[in-house]
Amino acid sequence: MSEFRLTQISDTHLGRRFPGLIANFHRVCERIDAERPDLVVNTGDVAFDGPTGRDDMVFAKGLHDALPVACRYIPGNHDIGDNPTAIGPAPKPPVSEAHCRQFCDIVGEDHWAFEAAGWRFIGLNSLVMNSGLAFEAEQFDWLSAQLARTNGRPVALFLHKPLFLDLPDDAETPGTSIRYVPQPARARLIEMLGTIDLRLVASGHVHQRRDFTWRHTRHVWAPSAGFIINDRRQDRIAIKEVGLVEYRFRPDSFEVRHVRAAGQVDVDVEELLAQMGGEH
Repeated sequence: MSEFRLTQISDTHLGRRFPGLIANFHRVCERIDAERPDLVVNTGDVAFDGPTGRDDMVFAKGLHDALPVACRYIPGNHDIGDNPTAIGPAPKPPVSEAHCRQFCDIVGEDHWAFEAAGWRFIGLNSLVMNSGLAFEAEQFDWLSAQLARTNGRPVALFLHKPLFLDLPDDAETPGTSIRYVPQPARARLIEMLGTIDLRLVASGHVHQRRDFTWRHTRHVWAPSAGFIINDRRQDRIAIKEVGLVEYRFRPDSFEVRHVRAAGQVDVDVEELLAQMGGEH
């Protein structure tokens, strides 16, 4: 295969009670149907509330099953709960083994690897990092084995949370600790990735579209496919809009296209909170 086309969607936050998010997902599906990539990757928050609403997971997976191409997934905090962090409040709800198993049972593998067009593609569950769960140790052991098999191939990494804001050793703060892969797991992960030719880190979670390069690695933050978070509730780092990201991988090179599907609407989080009956 001389070219591999991949579409990244993220933070779809699907649930039966949110018609605006469902409508945006259908617009994304129409774009995917027209473009027919080789693979779709959802980088997490597939469902609106997986930990306390199993039906959200079932509903979200059903909508994804209607996509005309194969899809892989990695979980977000709205799917399996959030990471504990060294600073800041305890996550609500925290990531748990039960929620990880539910994700795998309903949606599919929470970490994976494959090769295409001369690249190694790796998807990681970033929410188990720093959790102390058995899933965390098992995944790090698995990742070590996968990295040993890259054999010099360029690597594209997909995970829900960005590794960092600007630099690997960015300090954690109470207001941003849940936004990025937490320390000390972040330092361990970055050290492991330093042994390979890491060309791309693709993430979601922040609901802002961003694209920057640190050293020789390009970091792409996919926007939410579903909704935006206004400036009153979240500081503005980059572009706040709904959309998706399209990639073309060729041996030793890749292209990135930032896309907004025709008909997608910037649903504001306030609309969702009103549908839920107030603040949550």
